[in-house]
Amino acid sequence: MTLPSDSPMDLIAERLAARPTMQRVPTPKAAVFQHRRFVAHDLAAELIALIDKDRRPSTIADDNGDAYFRTSETCDLDAGLPAVQRIEALLTELAGIDPAYGEPLQGQRYAEGQEFKAHTDYFTPGGRDFEKYCALSGNRTWTFMVYLNDVDAGGATRFKMIDKTFQPEAGKLLCWNNRLPDGAVNPATLHHGMKVRKGVKYVITKWYREQLWQG
Repeated sequence: MTLPSDSPMDLIAERLAARPTMQRVPTPKAAVFQHRRFVAHDLAAELIALIDKDRRPSTIADDNGDAYFRTSETCDLDAGLPAVQRIEALLTELAGIDPAYGEPLQGQRYAEGQEFKAHTDYFTPGGRDFEKYCALSGNRTWTFMVYLNDVDAGGATRFKMIDKTFQPEAGKLLCWNNRLPDGAVNPATLHHGMKVRKGVKYVITKWYREQLWQG
């Protein structure tokens, strides 16, 4: 049985923590996990090829005027493709969240020098674009992100407020809850996709919403 994405944070976090392959960051500020070797090399290679095929410059909501805030490239992944269906099934089995609450899977490519400066994945209540992005499906609840390849240098994901930095590692999944137990957004999930110093970084990201996805 799958759960709604807005189920109590502890319910989904407990499910994730029960997996022997999951590691939880020891902090009371946020539910942050990693799972090494979550995605097999062959599936990662298929996803990388899809990202390379359809990538475009990344954008941000509530544009802050910094042209260098997010310099990566992005790709929306077609839900009908076999590789996308495989990774979606893996995520559903792991988290137990009803896929009807999920946004379409997205891929990102970071070339040398590219980054995504410190940001949160939720849409800030009261922000200029909050209603535009949250009116139908609500805010983001959970983020699941997978590194698809090793990176020669740089490209780490840094959570400054919990003093934790994750290095890129092929197949490694990171996930975190973007909300506090009372439903408010959690600023401790602020994270920085740091500059790639050498090589290229590929990741895929899955976001879940408070309500059924109506994108």
